[in-house]
Amino acid sequence: MDKNIHIIYRNYNRKYNTKEIIEIKKICKLKNRKFFLANDHKLAKYLNLDGVYIPSFNKKLIPNTYRKNKFYILGSAHNLKEILEKKKQGVEYLFISPLFKIKKRNYFLGPTKYNILANHFHKRTIALGGLNNKNISTVNKINCFGFASISYIEKYKING
Repeated sequence: MDKNIHIIYRNYNRKYNTKEIIEIKKICKLKNRKFFLANDHKLAKYLNLDGVYIPSFNKKLIPNTYRKNKFYILGSAHNLKEILEKKKQGVEYLFISPLFKIKKRNYFLGPTKYNILANHFHKRTIALGGLNNKNISTVNKINCFGFASISYIEKYKING
C-alpha cells in the first residue's frame, strides 16, 4: 500500500478492545502509518495514538488540551452545518462526503458542491465516498488534500 495511507479504526457496534487497538498500533508503527481511533479522544490519547476521528454525528466539544503535541483531530461532515460544528471541535483535517454516489445514501455532492463546502472549512479536506477507477481522476480537480476510501483501496490495490 502507498506509504501515505493511514488507518482509522472505528467500530460503533461494540466497546473497543484495548489489546486489539494496541496490536494495530504496533503494526502501524512498523509500517510508518498514522493510526487514529474513532469517536473516543480519551482512549486515543491514553494509548498515545496519532489522533482521533470525530464522525459527523458526534457533536461533543473536545478540550483544548487535546489539540497539542502532534495529536491530530480528524472529522467528517456532509453539509455546511456539520462543517461549522467540526470547526468548533478543532478538527484539522475534514472528510467531506459523499463526493460521488454510494449505496447507502440517496444524494451525493459532486465536484462543485464539494468545492463550495471545502471553501468554508479553510483547512485541509479529504474527499470521501463513491470513488472508483472511472472517477478517481476528478480528485485532482477539486479542492482537497487527498481522498479516503475502503472499497477503492481494496479493489484496486493502491500501492503508489
